[in-house]
Amino acid sequence: MTESHKFDLSVVGELNLDLILYGLPVELELDREHLASNLRVTLGSSSAIFAHNFALLGNRVGFNSAIGKDALGGLCLSRLAESGADVSAVREFSGKQTGLTVILPRSDKRYILTYPGVMAEMRFEDLDLDHVLSASHLHLSSFFLQRALRPRVAELFRLAKQSGLSTSFDTNDDPENRWDRDVLEALKWVDVLLPNESEICRLARREDPLTALAVLAESVPIVVMKRGEKGAVASRGGQVFTDAPKKTEPVDTIGAGDSFDAGFLHQFIRGAALEDCLRFGNLTGALSTTRQGGTEAFRDAAHRTSFLGR
Repeated sequence: MTESHKFDLSVVGELNLDLILYGLPVELELDREHLASNLRVTLGSSSAIFAHNFALLGNRVGFNSAIGKDALGGLCLSRLAESGADVSAVREFSGKQTGLTVILPRSDKRYILTYPGVMAEMRFEDLDLDHVLSASHLHLSSFFLQRALRPRVAELFRLAKQSGLSTSFDTNDDPENRWDRDVLEALKWVDVLLPNESEICRLARREDPLTALAVLAESVPIVVMKRGEKGAVASRGGQVFTDAPKKTEPVDTIGAGDSFDAGFLHQFIRGAALEDCLRFGNLTGALSTTRQGGTEAFRDAAHRTSFLGR
């Protein structure tokens, strides 16, 4: 980190809410009313969860996104701002709707239903590049959801690198399951790639995650593969590093991957050893699972401090 930068890290991504319905029947039938046992409305979207939790780890965060001029957008903005993230560059569009994700958790997986809203319409031209580049590091999430920005994501990463920023990229899932090759163009300017096991196989078009890790490591200096209850593994310069997961009783795994990213990059921008980055990423990912929703565990300051002090 460098004090001359306004932010430790800039985030470019999406901003919406998560509506989570817990306790629904395992089998959902059409034209039947199903009752949930619990409900939570919380800050959602990969980019916002990451930025929120990264800020609460004590970092200066500049957030760059778009919302509609509606109640959902206002709630998103205030919720993210409470973490300390700078939201001054978030664009508000009249006549547009803020996105919303409905999540139906199951015992081991979950249904994820997303209305993208304005996040799919934010363009490269809508970004305040001075704000984006006023950091020592740039992180971008949800490549496939940002349809209007997507054609120029590689250009954005290139500008960041040419301006002296380090970069990281979490593509997240492709809802269309196409995994088009334009994503590879962006990887030319990425320092740290942060996929999970499913995503890394689709990105590399390999069936075995470790083989996929080796393939992508030929193009990206550091590739970090998140493996959930199996921990995480990273490749750099032909060396492979692993770290076991942190033992905890998970309440909710929503946002655990984004929270891992926050912990990993918290250490990375400070020049920590890769093993320490992995360890802290697993710790912050585990912290996320101890409360419902992707940000609630981080918002409890006493709980956060106690858990991370393990």
